[in-house]
Amino acid sequence: MSDLHAIHQYLAGDGILMCFNGPFRHSLIEELGKAVRRHLECEAVAKPAMADVFTVFIEAAQNVANYANRPLWDEATRSRVQHGVLVIARHEDRYVVRCGNLVHPADGLALMARLDDLAALDQKALKARFKAQIHAGGSAAGGAGLGLIRMARTASLPLEYRLVSGDGGLDFFSLTVTL
Repeated sequence: MSDLHAIHQYLAGDGILMCFNGPFRHSLIEELGKAVRRHLECEAVAKPAMADVFTVFIEAAQNVANYANRPLWDEATRSRVQHGVLVIARHEDRYVVRCGNLVHPADGLALMARLDDLAALDQKALKARFKAQIHAGGSAAGGAGLGLIRMARTASLPLEYRLVSGDGGLDFFSLTVTL
């Protein structure tokens, strides 16, 4: 879309408060986090809701940055996988955080399996899994990862996730967290 007015109308019509599309680097995440906090304060968001939105934003953004920083990528692939999109929206009485990025197909399938595993757990089991993961030393290989568990515990609805086949050997993974 080259018409900024049309983009503005689309974003406003979909309840989008903030949107970022570009490279997720840790230094940028910190600055975006400050902007998210200020924006939510200006919107007069209640403190508990603001904390939830901020927590999920940070977890989602760090997941993209950490994924891109894995040593196995060549420079061209790293450049592609560190680009993602993150959206914070308000729908009725809930906030929604959406995040997406390119992933290796096998990584996407493994992530989907971990999320399927988390989706089968109730809040009590998620809390137990979170504590067990902490005692095990954080995000073990093949584990659900503390950040994903934290997002599942914080969400008011089940996490939504999707993997779309892409070109160039990478797929697009997206995650929606409703708070």
